[in-house]
Amino acid sequence: MLVADGVTRLLVAGGETSGAVVEGLELQTLEIGVEIDPGVPALRASENLVIALKSGNFGAEDYFKKAAAILGDS
Repeated sequence: MLVADGVTRLLVAGGETSGAVVEGLELQTLEIGVEIDPGVPALRASENLVIALKSGNFGAEDYFKKAAAILGDS
């Protein structure tokens, strides 16, 4: 719904939640971008959509701030 309404950046936390988002958006490919934190890259899902998918085990305390900045530049 969000992407259909024009959202172009998604920050997703949680492994199961990340999987549900990828499945729900029916994403077939993801282009790996710059690393937000060790093991957590920014991803281009389409020409108009960039996402960050983070399991609960990755990311520093300022992860969401860094991810928002990086996705905003993508």
